[in-house]
Amino acid sequence: MAKKKTTAKEKAKINPDLDGLSVNINSLGEVVTSYDIDKLNQFLNENVDDKKLRDRPDSPREEEPPAKKPKTPKK
Repeated sequence: MAKKKTTAKEKAKINPDLDGLSVNINSLGEVVTSYDIDKLNQFLNENVDDKKLRDRPDSPREEEPPAKKPKTPKK
């Protein structure tokens, strides 16, 4: 029988602000990270557009125009 070749895991491409981030799941199913959850949430709030929150008046991204709705195909 031929042996299977093992390949080294490639590092995921991440934002330089999150350099050193590692996320693992332990044997109990808990998510374990190398960063504080509050820091991760702050980074996500600043850099990721949440489409559910776009039209809220208290949204921090009020200066951006609302996204266009996709066109539906004609029947």
